[in-house]
Amino acid sequence: MFQSGFTNPKFCTFARQIPQANAAAKITNLKMAKQQKYYVVWAGKNPGIYDNWNDCKSQVYQFENAKYKSFESKAEAESAYKQGYEKYYKSHPSPNNSAKQLLIAQDQPKPILRSLSVDAAWNSVTKVMEYRGVYTETGQEWFHKGPFPRATNNVGEFLAIVHGLALIKQKGYDIPIYTDSMTALSWVRKKKHNSVILPTEENEEVIELLQRAEHWLRTNEYTTPIYKWNTPVWGEIPADFGRK
Repeated sequence: MFQSGFTNPKFCTFARQIPQANAAAKITNLKMAKQQKYYVVWAGKNPGIYDNWNDCKSQVYQFENAKYKSFESKAEAESAYKQGYEKYYKSHPSPNNSAKQLLIAQDQPKPILRSLSVDAAWNSVTKVMEYRGVYTETGQEWFHKGPFPRATNNVGEFLAIVHGLALIKQKGYDIPIYTDSMTALSWVRKKKHNSVILPTEENEEVIELLQRAEHWLRTNEYTTPIYKWNTPVWGEIPADFGRK
């Protein structure tokens, strides 16, 4: 069984930078507090343009499929809002050299068994999340993290993919990753999660992991293909927790 990448001191940047990442995040937050930003809410309780994060957050928090983005100037925000979400992102694609690695496995008659499958489980009552990665062919567990309180399933799916990418790169493996979450695939492509979970004492650890995952994606190149698991054809992904 592989040692978890979040606890293994030899596990590259993703595992070693908790204090540094937190310190950098605090410094960044202090700097950003002095800089005016404008927030476009395309899909939320009251779509529009807001001049502070708290007002924006109140429009998107617990709003399903909320769509919003920050801008450095009011003019940029007004232009983006006028264009609409779809048109804006078509004309402003997120820079990501690894975007071509995010593929849907519909053209694969069978899954590639020499691969890593990842999945997350979330309890809708307790709000506790955990995630893991297993070797697709045998089901051998390569990593398992959690439980994390006050998290979401999408957060777990996202962390599982990035954990897998870091592990595969560190080990030098030439295998793809399978996930059954299109949302997590989108977050990885953008190198940023889109969860609106609020930081609390209870979920401090998972907020840390999200910061480190984003940092790893921004500072690492990878060639690992990430495929969408074809559940209707292949059944549940091997990393599934079997709690449905």
